[in-house]
Amino acid sequence: MWTIVLFDLPTDGIEMKRDYRYFRKFLLENGFTMMQYSVYMRHSSSEENAQVHINRVKVHLPSDGEVRIIKITDKQFGRIEVFYGKKRRPIEKAPEQLSFF
Repeated sequence: MWTIVLFDLPTDGIEMKRDYRYFRKFLLENGFTMMQYSVYMRHSSSEENAQVHINRVKVHLPSDGEVRIIKITDKQFGRIEVFYGKKRRPIEKAPEQLSFF
């Protein structure tokens, strides 16, 4: 399960820039990686685990701007097509998961 956070935050003033940096830093410190500017992703082992991270993001939402959160399966994530110019590149691989039985 992948959680993708997309955001468009204003950076007009000093306080808004600080809020932007705080939110971005929060995402990075909580296991999200930058997919594109203002688009961050994180892999979770289950839907329940993804919901834990979504709830953490909700607690740290900035007071202004727009934040969207999308959950997609590994299969859906694997169907993303990534292009750099006209060249197609492979997508990021899901991290190895440990299974306990």
